[in-house]
Amino acid sequence: MYRDEPAKLSKDELIALVLAQAAQIEELTRRIAELEAKLGGPPKTPDNSSVPPSQGRKPNRAERRAAKKRKGRPGLFRALAPNPDRIVSSVAEHCPHCEHALTPADQVGFYAYDHIELPPIRPVITRIHRHRGICPSCRRGFSAPSPAGMSPGSPFGPDLTALIVHLHVTQAIGFERLVRLLDEVFGIRVSEGAIANMLARAGIPLTVAAETTAVAVRTSKVVASDETSARVEGKNWWQWVLLSSTAVHHVIADSRGAAVLTDFLGETKPDVWIADRYAAQAGHASERQLCLAHLLRDAQYAIDAGDTGFAPGFQKLLRRAIAIGQRRPELKDTTLAQYRADPSLRWGRLSTASSIGYSPSALPPRPAASSPAPSADAAAISSSLSPAAMSPQPTTNASVPCGPA
Repeated sequence: MYRDEPAKLSKDELIALVLAQAAQIEELTRRIAELEAKLGGPPKTPDNSSVPPSQGRKPNRAERRAAKKRKGRPGLFRALAPNPDRIVSSVAEHCPHCEHALTPADQVGFYAYDHIELPPIRPVITRIHRHRGICPSCRRGFSAPSPAGMSPGSPFGPDLTALIVHLHVTQAIGFERLVRLLDEVFGIRVSEGAIANMLARAGIPLTVAAETTAVAVRTSKVVASDETSARVEGKNWWQWVLLSSTAVHHVIADSRGAAVLTDFLGETKPDVWIADRYAAQAGHASERQLCLAHLLRDAQYAIDAGDTGFAPGFQKLLRRAIAIGQRRPELKDTTLAQYRADPSLRWGRLSTASSIGYSPSALPPRPAASSPAPSADAAAISSSLSPAAMSPQPTTNASVPCGPA
């Protein structure tokens, strides 16, 4: 704005201009303070945030070797196959020193090893000649049926279809590369259109199998859920992962809203829902367990930010809870009940220790009645936690990890 422009404004217009600029200055000052606070904090990494590992800074080779120096250990050898296809005895025919003729009786075995190789890879092509004729008894025409598993139509069998589904879906090999791989490795020439048709036909039984996994997850007492972006026909969709201790179910939807989970669950309601803090993941079960992997990253970020009172002990508590959950199938109910009480007691000591400024391991038996407020980092982590949510469940597997983060 030039100097002569304000001179043309009236008093009321000048007052309005000053107020608008003051509001803008206040907003910019607040924004600058937020950015300066972020500059003062630790950087976001895959270890302390939801930054994917692919976007994390990888150390230089020398730094990596120095940071992860491996300890020596006894050498290990590949175990011999229990049922080799054939056994070859290597016996010397002549002495390598004097050329004296040798027999198997002159030698003893001293070493055995396996040699592993692929057999020649080539497709098995079966030509079917169907016959037809006229019955000499009833004089009616007939046609011979197709052999089992070799119906006319697509020439590609179920084993080849299963391999193509695995390579395309699980190994993420695109159509063009898949055509080349099948030709160069297996000697099978197939077009991209034929691959698309095989995938479409395979989707019919897989849809039935998917409903079986959906029922298993729906009826589970403990369900873990997470969501991530997915591209569908050039558009941004969402892939929801829902899992129990026995099944994993995927839902591809064009929405990231809670309605996706509501439609999936229907009338069912699990006892425990494991997820991150995303709002759409709330309210789907009787209790909510925050994903321990997310909490571990939050604790690590607080440690990186300088918190020495709450976060280290909280991180140790999380790791112990995860270790108990991994041993869940082999533990008795009485042992689980003891473990359930133990983390709750440690949580209470941890909360008290962080509030009065002591290390959890050096906590005095009787803390003072009035204590200062915990640090901002500790409060940010513990604001959404409870002792019940932190302890492994004795009758349900509440330690199921979250899905893709």
